[in-house]
Amino acid sequence: MTNTHSFHIPVMGIAFTIDTPLKVSQYGIDSVISLVDDILIEKLRKFYCVKYSFPYTEISEKIADFRAKRITSYLNLINKLAEKKFEEFKNAAINETGKLKEYFDLLPDNSKLKEEFNNLTSKFINIDEIKNWVKENLTMGSIDVNIMTKVDKDNYLNDEKLPVEYNDAHAALRGYANSNLKSSVILSAGMNPRLYSYIEQFPDFYPDENGEIRKKIILKVSDYRSALIQGKFLAKKGLWVSEYRVESGLNCGGHAFATDGYLLGPILAEFRDNKEKLIEEVYEILKQSLLHKSRVVPKNKLPLNISAQGGVGTHEEHEFLLDHYKLDSVGWGTPFLLVSEATTVDDATLEKLTAAKESDLYLSNISPLGVPFNNMKGNTQDTYKLAKIAKGNPGSACSKKYVALNTELTERAICTASRKYQFLKLKELNEKQLPFEQYQAEFDKIVEKSCICVGLGTSALLKYNLDIKKGGDGVSVCPGPNLAYFSRKISLKEMIDHINGKINVITRTDRPNMFVKELSLYIEYLKNQILETTNNITTKQKNYLSKFAKNLCEGINYYQNLFNNMAKESFEEIKSGVLNDLENNRQALRLLTIEIEKLN
Repeated sequence: MTNTHSFHIPVMGIAFTIDTPLKVSQYGIDSVISLVDDILIEKLRKFYCVKYSFPYTEISEKIADFRAKRITSYLNLINKLAEKKFEEFKNAAINETGKLKEYFDLLPDNSKLKEEFNNLTSKFINIDEIKNWVKENLTMGSIDVNIMTKVDKDNYLNDEKLPVEYNDAHAALRGYANSNLKSSVILSAGMNPRLYSYIEQFPDFYPDENGEIRKKIILKVSDYRSALIQGKFLAKKGLWVSEYRVESGLNCGGHAFATDGYLLGPILAEFRDNKEKLIEEVYEILKQSLLHKSRVVPKNKLPLNISAQGGVGTHEEHEFLLDHYKLDSVGWGTPFLLVSEATTVDDATLEKLTAAKESDLYLSNISPLGVPFNNMKGNTQDTYKLAKIAKGNPGSACSKKYVALNTELTERAICTASRKYQFLKLKELNEKQLPFEQYQAEFDKIVEKSCICVGLGTSALLKYNLDIKKGGDGVSVCPGPNLAYFSRKISLKEMIDHINGKINVITRTDRPNMFVKELSLYIEYLKNQILETTNNITTKQKNYLSKFAKNLCEGINYYQNLFNNMAKESFEEIKSGVLNDLENNRQALRLLTIEIEKLN
């Protein structure tokens, strides 16, 4: 079935899209819930049960398999509420022309669904026929979930390590698998072979003879090679990847998984040009695996979608991605943080987001995962962190422990943002008796880590006036650089109209093209990598930097050729500016290449 909309709302942080499906799915919009924080999920389940007068029985940590059960119960509740809301919307739409108009006004002018409805109503008005058509054709947006594959810490009961299926990501997968959702799980943050193998246990992930899969797999990937490797790995287990979701390495929100200088445009071109080959290769492996498992083999090859996200900000960019790279959907993340009708952001944080400029948005090292993390200056969680450092008491209480993954100093894994880890690490540092400047640099690296697994969930608690006693009221927020160009609160209709090209909510005239912005972020990233390199550079390090620069150079060549040869109507107003920006970035890259050659 064709998607109602050509965009989707990706997962954002832990709390920001925790209940987004309940807000937008009646309009046919797909969105994603994070499954990191079962404590937050349980609080939200109680909140919505009370709000809608449903019975609520707490799933406490004393109950066996509580994490998976909390997730299952919450997803079932959200699904039930969303379906109820959707049915009410459909019934109202049938009886009130205003509701139908509201629905179709949100669709792009080239929507096939919109065209079909207009054709139906232009001939004659047959109320019964319209009712039947609405019931059959209006579809609810998918309630998808996201699991960060590496956030899979071991769990214990009475100091005994539990089996691997009770690890965090495994339990989250089980929670989703046992829910009554018919949707997709997005697996992000890289490959986790044990988790991928665990999916085999759940029948909803396998296709029936018609190719229908009740619970689909979407992989968030950074390049074609990674997609092919992971797709084949899963196919050997009889599991089909229904979508590859390509995300910009740096021009995105949340954790940034920088590629080795490979840029979004060339990556998408490789997916477009090799899509049929990808389907052929992976499907043949899938078929053999299903036969070996004595499972049903679909009559026909299974469909495969390619989508992209990261930095898109205008209708023209959106349409170009769809048309030129033949994408099935485009993810709009960061701008939706300003849409209260779609995302869950507390009022104080929302004000900070609307006021944020380029200088407020930066790639930080605050994440305990050790992965660069897009951050916003002045967020309250970092403010509290700095205050504790100033008082000589760095580190967090680590009340949730979702990223307690480090075993460098302890037998049982702890979080690098925790008070315990930073105390031990600083004690170790003090014993080295380093010169002041070197000591300060090492000190800053240790205490920079922030408790984001609490901070990224706090916004929903503040928004709904829920209990914050255990984790405090500090909010972490993780917008992408694209936020700087959206400078006010935006209604849901306004945002969708902006995506569809009916209005423009960006008042600034200096926003760079998304491809140019990503390139400039990569140039800056490479510059910082060079600065951080010591004089005693290894051959491996130098080769890495040289390869990075070479890939960026090839990316610039690709974009120059793309913009020089694209159809006249595409990006016509900004084309000369883009080509000039590309040349400026080429000059900057040349200087960095010279710096790399001088390293020894």
